Amino acid sequence: MDFEILKQQIENAAKKAFLEVYEKHGAEGVYSFALYSDEGAMTVCPAANTMKAMEMADEEDALYYKFEPAEWTYEMEGADKEFDDICTQLRAELNKHDDDDQWFEGFQSKLFSTCIEVLEKLKNEDFFTKITGKDIFLIFTVSDYEFEENELKDLIVRLNDNEYKSEYLNWMAAWGN
Repeated sequence: MDFEILKQQIENAAKKAFLEVYEKHGAEGVYSFALYSDEGAMTVCPAANTMKAMEMADEEDALYYKFEPAEWTYEMEGADKEFDDICTQLRAELNKHDDDDQWFEGFQSKLFSTCIEVLEKLKNEDFFTKITGKDIFLIFTVSDYEFEENELKDLIVRLNDNEYKSEYLNWMAAWGN
């Protein structure tokens, strides 16, 4: 699989997804965007959330709902065809290497890093800020998979040069307390 081509496809799909969500729900105060995958590296999907959706969150768990893409209102919304095509390509590639664990680990790692690179590129280009006029919380996550604590901290710092970074890191520091 040519990851440079895949990276461009993910970037184009991410832009389209965010624009579609913002066009439909911008008045609700879009504050976040994520790309996420699964442990089997078969998918890449977008997610977004709004401040209006956060009004419904239980105060005790508000930060969880604020920062966890699986709980966001607009999960898997936007650029449906583009993300479906990406997922089809990923599954086809995985099927070619069905029982090769070493190959899979490299593939999974490259897919995850590619998604993070796309988000970082969009952040550095001020893609989200130019559209919304404000900072957006960015994250990459994987369902049924946990990043090491330092990996997650690095990811948050890398993708967020805004107030969300310190809020997320403070929230992380409270985990397990």
